[in-house]
Amino acid sequence: MAPTPVPQGAPHGADDRPVVLDRREGPHGEVVLRRHGDLLQIIANGCFLMDTSDGASERLLVRAALDELAGRQPPPAAPRLLIGGLGVGFSLAEAAADARWAGIEVVERERAVVDWHRAGPLAAHSAGALDDPRVTLVEADLLARLHESPARYDALCLDIDNGPDWTVTEDNDGLYSPAGLAACRAALREDGVLVVWSAQDSPTFPDRLRMAGFDRVRTEEVPVARGVPDVLFLASHQSASRSA
Repeated sequence: MAPTPVPQGAPHGADDRPVVLDRREGPHGEVVLRRHGDLLQIIANGCFLMDTSDGASERLLVRAALDELAGRQPPPAAPRLLIGGLGVGFSLAEAAADARWAGIEVVERERAVVDWHRAGPLAAHSAGALDDPRVTLVEADLLARLHESPARYDALCLDIDNGPDWTVTEDNDGLYSPAGLAACRAALREDGVLVVWSAQDSPTFPDRLRMAGFDRVRTEEVPVARGVPDVLFLASHQSASRSA
């Protein structure tokens, strides 16, 4: 899919134009942090990725995972969470604010994004979560991390692209393929849950999740101020012992 043109701001005044704060050329292309009024925006390869305008659905991404786990009988005693994508920090901040998570790992492949949170303008939005002793930051491609690490998680929350059908780079397509989703499932503990954030619905994605071995799949729409609702895809696999 061709990148969506980056919004250039309202035409009525120079003061309303976006201001580039940092621009990096990394192994996966160009990444830009810019300020537009009161908002901070991340642009990847010319495609608007996310901003700090709201974050409601990004926070719900983590809450939905915990709600799913809380409904298990019995619920996991010390749940571990893996977040794919640091972004502007809303999902990580939401997770770190909840004491029920025993461990939180966040995987981010862009060094620039990490720098913007460590000592840059995005630090306020991750709210010091990177300093939480439960949080581990891994700088890596998520799919590579899933294949290389033996770690297992109770929940895996993906907020890497604009959705499974709207990826920032072509190599991210593999994450949403049946094989990539099977790797996500393999990284989950028994009765763990995968939650995928998307800026729009994907009619074919639930079938891809089922092809990857998830037998419980559902979607939740999250209303937004303008445009189509954000969507959360929730998937889990009921173990034989639980289904008996």
